[in-house]
Parts: sequence; C-alpha cells; structure tokens
Amino acid sequence: MNSERLQFTTDDGLALHYKTWNVAGASKALVLLHRGHEHADRWDTVVPHLKMPDTAIYAWEARGHGQSPGRRGHASGFMEYVRDLDTFFHHLQKVHGLVPERTVVVAHSVGGVVGAAWVHDFAPRIAGLVLATPALEVNLIVPGALTGIRMLQKVKPDATIKSYVQGSWLTRDAGAAAVYDADTLISKDISAKILVDLFDTAKRVISDAEVMDRPLLMFSAGADKVVKREAADQLYENYGSDQKTHLTLKGARHAIFHDVCRDEVCGAIKRFAERCIANFTPPRLEADLSNPVTNAEFAMLKKPLPSPSMRGLSFLLQRLSMGTLGKLSEGIRIGHATGFDSGESLDYVYKNKANGGLGVGKIIDRGYLDAIGWRGIRQRRACMNQALKYALKQVREAGMPLQLMDIAGGAGRYLLDVLEDEECGFDLKVLCRDWSESALDTGRATAREKGLQERITHVKGDAFDENSLASVEPKPSVAVVSGLYELFPENEMLQRSLRGLHRAVNDGGWLIYTGQPWHPQVEMIARTLTNRDGQFWVMRRRPQGEMDALVEAAGFKKEKEWVDDFGIFTVSVARKLKGGAA
Repeated sequence: MNSERLQFTTDDGLALHYKTWNVAGASKALVLLHRGHEHADRWDTVVPHLKMPDTAIYAWEARGHGQSPGRRGHASGFMEYVRDLDTFFHHLQKVHGLVPERTVVVAHSVGGVVGAAWVHDFAPRIAGLVLATPALEVNLIVPGALTGIRMLQKVKPDATIKSYVQGSWLTRDAGAAAVYDADTLISKDISAKILVDLFDTAKRVISDAEVMDRPLLMFSAGADKVVKREAADQLYENYGSDQKTHLTLKGARHAIFHDVCRDEVCGAIKRFAERCIANFTPPRLEADLSNPVTNAEFAMLKKPLPSPSMRGLSFLLQRLSMGTLGKLSEGIRIGHATGFDSGESLDYVYKNKANGGLGVGKIIDRGYLDAIGWRGIRQRRACMNQALKYALKQVREAGMPLQLMDIAGGAGRYLLDVLEDEECGFDLKVLCRDWSESALDTGRATAREKGLQERITHVKGDAFDENSLASVEPKPSVAVVSGLYELFPENEMLQRSLRGLHRAVNDGGWLIYTGQPWHPQVEMIARTLTNRDGQFWVMRRRPQGEMDALVEAAGFKKEKEWVDDFGIFTVSVARKLKGGAA
C-alpha cells in the first residue's frame, strides 16, 4: 500500500506531519487520529487490516507528538488540538480533494476527545465518526489525583505529568506490547494543563452530545485499565443521532487497534464507513432549522422555578448579592444600568481592568471579569480579529473593493481598531450600522478624535430589515454580524437578515458571523442577570450546525471557523460564490 509522509501548516505557522495511503484516484476517505503520546506511524500496521484499498487514508500527527514539532505532550491548551484538526481537514480538502460527505473520522483514545469536540464545535459535514476507546475520563488510579493536578497546574502552569501506561496495559499481544515499549517516538509526557483540559472538554461534549447528529460507531474495551467506561456510556446515551452503535470488545485492552481483536475492530469500521458514505444524510438541521434540544432548554429557562426550592433560593440569593454588595463592582453596576448584554457592558468587559468602590469592589469586579463567559467573550474578540484579517486578505487578493459593513456595530470601537491596523490596509472603508443613535453618536465622536471620520460611516439601520440591508451602497465585500444573532431565539429573524446580507454582499465576498453553541452558565445568567430591555437574560443556544445551516440556506458557503478555549463562542467566515450559488 502506497504511503507518504507530508506536512501541513497550522494557523500559528507550525508545520505538522501527517501520513497518507492510497490517495491517488480514491473517491472516499478515512481520517485517523492517534491516541495520546503516539504518532502517525502507529497506523502502519493497522491500515492493511482495514482492507480498504479504494479508500484514501490520512493520519495526522498532533503537535508535540512523533515527528511533529513542539514540546512533547504540550500545547497552549487542549482546544489547540481541535483547531489544528479543523485546519488539517481543510488542508486535505484543498490539497487532496477530500470530500467531507464521503469521509469518516476514526479517532482513538485522546484523539477520540479531539474528534468529538471537533464534531460538536465545528459541525463538519462528515459521513460518520468512530470513537475508539475514547479518553473521556482517564483512569488516574490515585484518589484525588485530578484535584492535585489542577492545583499543580495553577502553581506551575508548564508542569508535565508522566504516563504510567506500559505496553502490557494496552494489548494482549505480547509482540505489539514490546513494539510499543521500544518505540522512541512515543513520549510518556503530557502537560498538566492538557490533562486538565482533556477532562473539562470531555465533560462539556458529553453534556451537550444531544446536538451531535453524525452517525456514530463507538468501541469500548472490556478490560480497559486506561480509561473509565462510564463516561463513554454517558456520551453514547446522550448522543443525538439515531444512527449509533456501541460495541464492547470482551477481554480487549485499551489499544484495540494493536490488540488481538484488531481484525474485528477493522472489519466493523470498514462496514460502518462504507454504509455511512453510501447512505450519506445531511445534517438534520438543514431540514429543521430550530434545534429541539436547545428549544426545550430555552422553554425551561423561561419558566419560573418551583417555589420554594433550593435552586430557586440559590438564584434569589445571587440576585440579592449582585443587587447590593455586587454594585460596588463597576462591571456589575454597568450591567444593572444598561443590561449585561449591552454594548456598554461588553466594552467594559473587553477593557478587562477591575474597578470598584470601598476596596472590596475592585476584588468583586475582578471575580466578575474573570467569569468564564467573559473570558470567552474576550477570546471571541481575538477570533474576530483573525477572521477579519483572513477575509480582508482574500478580498485584497481577489482585487475586490475594500468595503466592510457591520450590521450592528454599536459605537464601532473595534472597527476603528481595524482601520488603524496596518495589516488590514489603510485603503479600507467601513460602514457601521446600528439601531441605537446614541451608540452611533459615540462612534462618530471617537472617529473624529482619531481622524478616521473619512474612512468610516455611521448609519442607523435595522439589522433584520431585509430590503434595507440589500439596498446598502456601496456594496460591501465583507459583512460582519458579531454578537447579534445569539440574542434572538427565533430563526425567522435571522433568515430575513441573512437574505438581506446575501443580496448586499458582492459576489465572491465574505460573511463573518459569530455563534454561541454552548455556555456553562446559561441557567445562572437566565435566573440572575437582566438584558438591555430590563428582562431576565434568557438565551437559546444555537448549535453550530444550526447556525451554519442558516447561513448556507441564505446562499453562503462556510469556509473557516475559530473557537475559544472553552467552546463557548465561535467566529466563522462564509463566502458568497460568484453567481450567488453556494
């Protein structure tokens, strides 16, 4: 079987390795993700057992593993692996002609968590997902070990943990165990931060697996000492697709591709892949653009809690605390005055400088600003900057007009930053629309202070008025919708807006849109915080697949996505193809 070792470049410029088999002329594909500590060459003995000579097979090599660069077992965070996987997948599409709808992803152990998080957060249109003994809960053996590792990671952020796993723990095949123990490219190191993030990411994906709809084949090993079975059972139970199978391999150890059951495993994968590719079904959300899972959650959050109840009492005490002592925090005071979802509140969060009264107010404010949701918001801003630079680069290279429009930009402070950014170009012109005249006045004044008033125009406009958006002149080559659609549960409003944007944007132009597929504090926010209208801030999470389907239905094709380290906020870019067909 013809194999080749190649490289691709990540968003941060790292050249990671991958291997290929049978690429020439293949019309379907498998993408293989190795387990923790391992590398792409470990698949060399597995590929022949798959007996799929008509299928292109690609095996990535994660950063810090095998021949890929980076400190062994380390990354800036677990989500960096997930983002790398998305970049890798797009590389395979561009360079090798991989077709997502004819591709199955096979992810082993730690790779299984990477693959599951990618399917949840990026909603790729793949034919199917195989999770082989996924490391959704690593067996750390020592009671309290995870708590200890969390404490170690806070004290020493770059701490490294050594794996205790030997070849005999992984397989009943003595020869395969000896090969594992002798492999010098296998590193036993893993970052303490990565290990902590692994647990947290797995927990997040398990909790929200009901929105995942790609066909699933899961394997558990009956004698697995490396990972705990309960987490895999929970993911499978929660998983949203009705096309799912969970196979338990009696007596097998964790490394099922190198255990004596390898032929059984490979045979099941071959049958699953061929079935999924032959009978590809598009994501259900293309037919039903309103997710039943998050709709039910939204309806629950709108209902008052039973009285009396412990949960109700807990949220009542939180409201009382934030309405009294909490107002010593400048951020909480602004949130109460203008709404915690307001532009003023977000501007304060972006500045990330704690302020408050009587000394203790500054401490309270620091805790407020460090809430996971606000940390995600600040990362979303960084993701937005990346998306803007990406889209503007494409526009410039295509020789299109450098015109950008934000349909609900508020005062447009970030737009002024874009105009001042040399990388974005000093010939860029911006239209900032918003419904709030006071916010626009603030933006105009700031633009005059910076001497940018000739390059940015502030206009009052309704982001959900299809005809108003469609009639914008000059037509933008890049349109931005940031932090807006997440505030409205009804898809009909978004569909109007997106239709208007499709009519407005130049052919070949770009749409940048944000999403909020998950939030760990969605109930706390709904029960304790108020929005700009003075009502409880109840949000309907919109799964990434649903958001992408709305965008595609309007005539755009998603090309790239960025996500924060917590999986809360996403920023995506989609292209309007010339001629208007997606």
